Amino acid sequence: MTILPLVLYSCITGLVIYVLLNLRTRHSNRLPPGPTPWPIVGNLPHLGVVPHHSLAAMAEKYGPLMHLRLGFVDVVVAASAAVAAQFLKVHDANFASRPPNSGAKHIAYNYQDLVFAPYYGPRWRMLRKICSVHLFSSKALDDFRHVRQEEVAILTRALIGAGDSPVKLGQLLNVCTTNALARVMLGKRVFGDRSGGGDPKADEFKDMVVEVMELAGEFNIGDFIPVLDSLDLQGIAKKMKELHVRFDSFLGKILEEHKTGNGGASSQHTDLLTTLISLKDDTDEEGGKLSDIEIKALLLNLFTAGTDTSSSTVEWAIAELIRHPQLLKQAQEEIDNVVGRDHLVTELDLTQLPFLQAIVKETFRLHPSTPLSLPRIASESCEVNGYHIPKGSTLLVNVWAIARDPKMWSEPLEFRPARFLPGGEKPDADVKGNDFEVIPFGAGRRSCAGMSLGLRMVQLLVATLVQTFDWELANGLKPEKLNMEEAYGLTLQRAAPLLVHPKPRLAPHVYGSN
Repeated sequence: MTILPLVLYSCITGLVIYVLLNLRTRHSNRLPPGPTPWPIVGNLPHLGVVPHHSLAAMAEKYGPLMHLRLGFVDVVVAASAAVAAQFLKVHDANFASRPPNSGAKHIAYNYQDLVFAPYYGPRWRMLRKICSVHLFSSKALDDFRHVRQEEVAILTRALIGAGDSPVKLGQLLNVCTTNALARVMLGKRVFGDRSGGGDPKADEFKDMVVEVMELAGEFNIGDFIPVLDSLDLQGIAKKMKELHVRFDSFLGKILEEHKTGNGGASSQHTDLLTTLISLKDDTDEEGGKLSDIEIKALLLNLFTAGTDTSSSTVEWAIAELIRHPQLLKQAQEEIDNVVGRDHLVTELDLTQLPFLQAIVKETFRLHPSTPLSLPRIASESCEVNGYHIPKGSTLLVNVWAIARDPKMWSEPLEFRPARFLPGGEKPDADVKGNDFEVIPFGAGRRSCAGMSLGLRMVQLLVATLVQTFDWELANGLKPEKLNMEEAYGLTLQRAAPLLVHPKPRLAPHVYGSN
């Protein structure tokens, strides 16, 4: 009985503010074009169920630089490579911070993490420096190359161990990427070797990571209409808080084990968490001391951003190769010629496999792990392509739409790795943020810190799965009938998990013993 008048009052207040804001801006600087906003909620209803699809369709009507009004928040959307370059290169410093959002508040320890830290300042630089030096530098990546190769080999044995049972490939890939990252971060594996989704602990972790990505990808109305935030009308904040408790328990146990000496296994290389704990008592010249909460927030970032993104990308790649058997055969022939059939492909072989690399690039183009870039905020007003971008505007880059732009790509919906080979339309394009036509890791100051690790892991996994198995779909499903629909979240999941029968194509000794 008491909530209804409050909601009504909030709506009336919001309507008045909305009208005043529109009267003020209508006659001021020229904003980019966009759909007419509704009262109070603005363009939130226009986002639809799958926002990167809806925004791509809007861009066809209004152009590659759009202005939306989500509640009371100005939002600009970049939907072409040229516009993205303006924001992420020319005006990169102005868009180096994150806007406030409920996901960072309720899940990521109230902005104490690296990914959602709102200010491009000393604390953020400290966390980024720690990761860059101890986890993502060339030396660190080379030091732990054997870990990734060992975990991928374990994956091949798990696939063989499934026998005639259908395999949920994404689940096993997630176990592999998580264990590979955990051994570097924690000095030990966190999941067992059971195959086919048979490890309840691994299933629970996968579900938690997917839920993080789904909730973080939701457009929470409270983020855009502050007076409604406390009401949590969609129930999103409640779910975020509950998920945070589960993740905090998982991370807290890991941290305490390390502090008491029961954590990482012995290794010639120090794991990241041991390094982080040792830094707790050191005062960084810029960012100050590292707290327990910051350590857990950083582990949360790494476990979520560094596992599911890689495993889902590989799942999309294998799905595409199953749908294009001639490409799978061509990739197998390349690996057989370069590596042979008597041992598993290694990271050192990857530079000699241009067609395999082209397959990975094409997968990143057609199925970017983050279809809408993580939001940024304008620290100051600026001008882009002759349009006024107000201070405080949220920037969204539609990575998915840019990579499917018919003005940049011929037959953009077709899976064609040859476009990245000599004679193709983009033979020199990379995916590291230098070529804005395909930016799966973002670009500029807030690009993905783990890009180099992600590339290595995805390339090695795809190469190994191509080399070691032929692939059949479960239940006799024909490749042309495979469901390739997307499930929206912060990361691009498949709507239906890929169920497969892996068929070994090499001699048994190559896979090693269980």
